[in-house]
Amino acid sequence: MGGKQKKRKLGEYLLEERVVTHAQLDKALLRQKEAGGPIGSKLVELNMIEAKTLVKVLSKQLGHPVANLLDLNLDPKALKLLTIEQLKKYQVLPVAFYDKQVVLAVLSPDQKPAVDELPAILGLPIQTMVAPAYQLLMAIKELESREIPAKKFKLEAPDTIRYPGIWDLCTRLAESRASDLLLVAGAYPALKENHELVRIHTPVLTPSQMEHYANELMNKQQRGEFQENKDIDFALTDQNLGRFRVNIYRQRTSISIAIRHIIEDIPTLDQLNLPIWLENYALKLQGLILFSGPNGHGTSTSMASMIDVINTKTKRNIITIEDPIEYLHQHKQSNVNQREVGIDTRSFKAGLRHIYREAPDVIMIGEMRDYESIAIALQAADTGHLVISCLHANNSVMAINRIIDVFKAEQKQQIRVQLADNLLLSFHQRLLKTMHGDFRIPAYEKLTNSHRVANLIREGKDHQIRSQLINAEEFVPLDVNLAQLVNERKVDREVARHVCLDQKRFLEMLK
Repeated sequence: MGGKQKKRKLGEYLLEERVVTHAQLDKALLRQKEAGGPIGSKLVELNMIEAKTLVKVLSKQLGHPVANLLDLNLDPKALKLLTIEQLKKYQVLPVAFYDKQVVLAVLSPDQKPAVDELPAILGLPIQTMVAPAYQLLMAIKELESREIPAKKFKLEAPDTIRYPGIWDLCTRLAESRASDLLLVAGAYPALKENHELVRIHTPVLTPSQMEHYANELMNKQQRGEFQENKDIDFALTDQNLGRFRVNIYRQRTSISIAIRHIIEDIPTLDQLNLPIWLENYALKLQGLILFSGPNGHGTSTSMASMIDVINTKTKRNIITIEDPIEYLHQHKQSNVNQREVGIDTRSFKAGLRHIYREAPDVIMIGEMRDYESIAIALQAADTGHLVISCLHANNSVMAINRIIDVFKAEQKQQIRVQLADNLLLSFHQRLLKTMHGDFRIPAYEKLTNSHRVANLIREGKDHQIRSQLINAEEFVPLDVNLAQLVNERKVDREVARHVCLDQKRFLEMLK
């Protein structure tokens, strides 16, 4: 014979419905161990779930009607059926009459001794509905301190949790040295400083608060786009705080937001601690300059600095396609036409399709994301334009591989030839915390084109670049630059070791 099926815990249902994470549940369980009370109430208390979510999941777990007391119109005649002492003793709340029965809010469907004793005390049969424990106890406490009105009424919720406004949080970001503000339901707001999260002391963010923040940031058109695509990128400008890049996306059925503060003054190569020889490449008339690196490691800022060099020192027509525009360039010696994906053009691909009609001398592509944008970038470099762009790759050689791998087998040789003929520089960078941790400094890998490099690319031997050009002038491996930063006591050895490509060789260079 099968044994009695074990009743599943509320936490299991909450995890199954994906309304909390294991980490959030563990935190609530710890609070429950310290202070007692049901786990659902602890989760609401910690602002990890909302009352309506708790009610929904409790109903599924118990297979019994569950109500949010704060949404009900309470019947004063029912409330007066029991004294405050009886409410406390039985931990119930008579809230209404239904079909000649008293509707009792209880903590559990079979709550003893209430379900056994109260029908006789009330002189009427009862019908039970479960209410979240924190609401039931709060209601009894509130009734103890107030006079019950003559007409139906709603209980008052506890003082509304006060969250900082979205622009208050953006002000915190702008006034700090952090790069990003990260907002996630179920967690405290966080600033990202030197690749580490620094929590802001506020209540834990709820899904409804995240929705409120998102709606404050988006206009009507953007809300429609977000509804359809489930994520959106755009830029915002505040007269006092400057520009922000905003990404809003869905995760685990709630909304998350990442906001980056964009410094209006475009930093120089020297201010970015980048090698000054990069300026020589910015002033070239034709060819392809590739930047690569992980997200948040300064590639967009480096490209903006290169564009500013061209804008300041030459008289050219510059077209940029960005998603979104981060740095606003003023027209100096050159014209700088900045087009934003989603506003000025539908996509990188669409923006590049007719770019030759815009008479560009310099084309900056915020990110090469697909086959067509890469193909047009290579064609532009091959037809007398200077092209500066970025893609995600783990080093300068892999950036070249990424471009070639996008194309079909029968096209690869043609692409190799175009790259061999037009590549000026593949520059990879990573930002590292300095020795004193007060700011970040770039470590870079440099691959400049030469007769040897072009031959290796053309012959499909680009994988040999790292081994064949190990001490060559045209190739400076990331590990060499990392070792130099450590030896100059700019970066801690352990910080550098975590990002080096060949740990054994890196440690040998330190010796």
